[in-house]
Amino acid sequence: MKSTNPFNPNLDLTFERVIEVPRELVWRAWTEPALLKQWFTPAPWQTIECDIELRAGGVFRTVFLSPEGERFPNAGCYLEIIENEKLVWTNAMQPGFRPTFSSNETHADFPFTAIISLASQGSGTKYTATVLHADAAGCKKHAAMGFHDGWGKALDQLVALAQRL
Repeated sequence: MKSTNPFNPNLDLTFERVIEVPRELVWRAWTEPALLKQWFTPAPWQTIECDIELRAGGVFRTVFLSPEGERFPNAGCYLEIIENEKLVWTNAMQPGFRPTFSSNETHADFPFTAIISLASQGSGTKYTATVLHADAAGCKKHAAMGFHDGWGKALDQLVALAQRL
């Protein structure tokens, strides 16, 4: 099946790695709040809250805690879920597909859609994270925030967690 979201290097970021963790464990780490809180943000940051309603239109909400003690809430909506294969969510919508931004609102963050793809590879998993941005400015901002380094460190934490399960 051909992807409906072709990668655009001017608007999108991607991160791919093969990890020695079965995809069912990777899936659990992404879909069980108690597990996600243990790895989702690169240390010394923490994920201190997580709500997951694993259905299209369901909530995906986290709260990050910075090393300085500042809280960063993040909320979005799942768009597509294929068990053990694919998770798609966006911060441009609230649960129930309600738009996040009103027409008279100026929003400091950038809207994005995240796609997590998992494929079995030997005894491990080919892990691909792709983030689609609305414009080049949002993509550049996300890259400058440390997209590749941050997603890499978080994945390392997921692997370490999976080894303990």
